[in-house]
Formats: sequence, structure tokens, C-alpha cells
Amino acid sequence: MKAVFLDYNTIGPKDLDLRPLFECLPELELFDTSSPHEVPKRINEVEYILTNKVVLNASNLEAASNLKFIGLTATGADNIDLNYTKKNNIRVCNIRSYCSQSVVEHIFGVLMNLTHNIGYYRDLATNGAWQKGDDFCLLNHSIRELSSMKMGIIGYGELGKSVAKMAKHFGMRVLINTRSTNHLEDDEESIPLSSLLAEADVISLHCPLTNKTKNLIGKNELDLMKPSSILINTARGALIDSQALCAALAKRKIAAAAIDVLPQEPPVDGNALLNYKEKNLIVTPHIAWATVEARQNGINQLAATVRAFQAGKKLNILS
Repeated sequence: MKAVFLDYNTIGPKDLDLRPLFECLPELELFDTSSPHEVPKRINEVEYILTNKVVLNASNLEAASNLKFIGLTATGADNIDLNYTKKNNIRVCNIRSYCSQSVVEHIFGVLMNLTHNIGYYRDLATNGAWQKGDDFCLLNHSIRELSSMKMGIIGYGELGKSVAKMAKHFGMRVLINTRSTNHLEDDEESIPLSSLLAEADVISLHCPLTNKTKNLIGKNELDLMKPSSILINTARGALIDSQALCAALAKRKIAAAAIDVLPQEPPVDGNALLNYKEKNLIVTPHIAWATVEARQNGINQLAATVRAFQAGKKLNILS
């Protein structure tokens, strides 16, 4: 059962337990990265391919005449030619709901950083301002409690529901905008996007990137938001017009933003948000999903899909 993991580096540093994978794939060979020209040779004789982001299409999969299984360390499968795999009876499986807790904790971590103005106060404590103050504490910047705020969630799948649950624990009122009502409870409703933007104090994006959702949040949408509102994106970078967001932050049309994803990753061509230096913006390099626990969940679930395939069972099948 010859097997390869084509881009092991994408699941982070060497801090994971890979025994579940080696127990079902003893001959597994790990490659930190695989360039497009390296892929055909590396998959030439394998039965199992594990990958996260490597593009596998008809042109390179033709080299893998023994291939039976492709396992993704991700939920999305945009990098796999599913038409080809279906035609050639190649099982493709993904992992699901493995990083919800990680993403939720990231969202509320950056949210409390912004609502409590931690960055500003850290500087005041270390640049001499506190020593020069007249009172025991400094109150130069507003501090807000989450329980006084409304959380707007755009997209209401697994992650959206998890964020809503945590928001309610903080005493926040939850507003929802979703194209699909499948995940709504009996006491929940989806409201128009314009209403959510105008009413919410915090807006968190959890919808997929499609032709309809590209630049979902642009100048017009930002203009609808409260001057005190906070925008958080852990979904897909292209959901937001980066230039429009920079302008809104600079002009204080909205209070703050926390962005974990950009339209191009890595952003080798740059992005306006990377050049914005004020503390009302937090940019992180697509790490909301990446706690050790979440990544280990992914490895364990990937191994489970392999074992299910080997046992003639079905788990997380895409093709």
C-alpha cells in the first residue's frame, strides 16, 4: 500500500502524532512540499495520496495508474478534479468539523482584544504614559462588554452555529443572514444582509466564496455598518474588498476589523491590509483553524477515512 503525503508542511510544525496514519498506511512517505513538476513522479506508483492544497487533475493523475484513494486534510476540494476521480473510480474523502473550536476561540480572542483595546493599553503601559498618569489607571480608550453587543453571523453552517453558541454564552444577541435555512433552529430566522449590517455590533463571516459572494463586503456594505462596529473574517479573503475596508478603517467608518484570510495566500503580490498599521486592525496569516488540537483532529479523521475505505465502508466521501 504505497502512499504519499504531498504537502505535510501545510498542517504545521512537527508537533502531531502521525501514528494513526502509519498504522493504516505503513509505507507512507512524507514530503514537506511538492511543486507541480514533482507531483507526477511522486504519485506514479502510489495507491494512496494525502494532501491539503496540491492540485490534482487529469494531467497529473494520469501518472497514477495504481491510485485508489485521495485523502484531504481540508474540507474544501477545489484542488481536486472530482470529475476525473469519479470516472476512474478513485475514492476522494475530506475532513469535516475538525477545527470549529479553534476558529471560535480565535474569533472571540481577537474580538476581546479589540473591544478591550488591548493593543493601545499595552503601549500605554510600556511607553511611559502610565507612569505620567494622574490616577491609578488609564482610561484613554473605550472598553466594551460583549454582553451589550449584537453578533451578526453571515453564513450559518457548522462554524456559524458554533460562533452563535459562544456569542450567546457571552450574553450577546445573535443576528443571522444565510442563503440556506437548513441549520436554523425553530426559534431562529435569517434576516436581510442590509438589516444585519446596519444593526450588528460585530459581524463575523462564515459563508463560502462563490461568484455571488465575492466582495460581499465592499464600500456600500461598509457604509451601512455602525461607526462602532467590528468586522471579522476567518472564512475566505475575497469575501471582502480589501481597499474598501482599509478606507473604512482609516476614516473610522467602522471601529475595527480582524482579518485572518486574504484573497491571495501567501500574499506575494501584497495587499492593502498588510500596509495598514493602525491598531484597529488585526491581520493574522490564516491561523484561526490551526490549534494543535484541531490539526490532530484532522489527522485522526483522515486516518479514519482511510480505515473506512480499507474496510469497504464510506466516510466523508466526495467521489
